Amino acid sequence: MRRLVRCLILAAPLLATGAAAQQPSAPHEWLFGSWTGGFFPPSDTEGPRCTAQPTVIFTRDVVMRTGLLDPAYRQRVIETVATRDGGASFRFQPAAPSGAFASRLPPDIGFGCPGGPDVLEVQQTGPDEITFPNCRDMPAPLRRCGSPNR
Repeated sequence: MRRLVRCLILAAPLLATGAAAQQPSAPHEWLFGSWTGGFFPPSDTEGPRCTAQPTVIFTRDVVMRTGLLDPAYRQRVIETVATRDGGASFRFQPAAPSGAFASRLPPDIGFGCPGGPDVLEVQQTGPDEITFPNCRDMPAPLRRCGSPNR
């Protein structure tokens, strides 16, 4: 019995890593990472300035963005994402809380897109370049941090 318990304890980490390795990939995995640009045409994508303060960061569950005048990140939790050839459509959890806190939302909680603050359309325009079509807050392309400048 003692040997069986010892085997189970030693095997537990292996079982956990095997399960994690078999998780399905996210449909927007091609966007994961840090992106610069958006406000102005991107310049330095390889240097420390890009990785120190990227404009947008995509993860599995969250999209974060900085504001033009406020460098604090606005975090948006992804509700759904649909990919298509050369792009992705995001729907975020609703940003507008009800009651007294509704007026405390920053004006740039969304991306300035026609669908409202809870929607983001992403269009891939190159191997490491994307745009947010018709989004007034991000009129310029974004480039992936760590990609060579063009």
